[in-house]
Amino acid sequence: MTYTLSTTIALPWAEALDRTRDALSAQGFGVLTEIDVRSTFEAKLGTEAAEAVGDYVILGACNPALASRALAAEPEMGALLPCNVVVRRSKDAGATTIEAIDPQTMARLSAAPAVKEVADDAGARLRKVLDALSDESASPGR
Repeated sequence: MTYTLSTTIALPWAEALDRTRDALSAQGFGVLTEIDVRSTFEAKLGTEAAEAVGDYVILGACNPALASRALAAEPEMGALLPCNVVVRRSKDAGATTIEAIDPQTMARLSAAPAVKEVADDAGARLRKVLDALSDESASPGR
């Protein structure tokens, strides 16, 4: 079973992270949280653990209109929000991977038709984010 939507792009780490934030914003998502896994591992587990994970940031992305609809349909959905988007690159990688939770993963946990509708909308928006990043990677400097 797959539970993420993903793309791998040939952009430097920092640029890929910035463009991911921009692409999320263009689809109505704000970044509520940002977890720098590498820095956390460095501080808590040491250099070896940080180097093993590489550059790795988890963005907690939220589209307020979609979240509102999901919570109105099923308040328990809050336990699955925000939508996590991972931007990662191992030490020796030549590209950066961006992965987002597939909202259908959340929809499968609910019987509410309104949750399925929200998941369809969120999934379409997240696919547009990944498509935009792939397009930019193929044509840098746009």
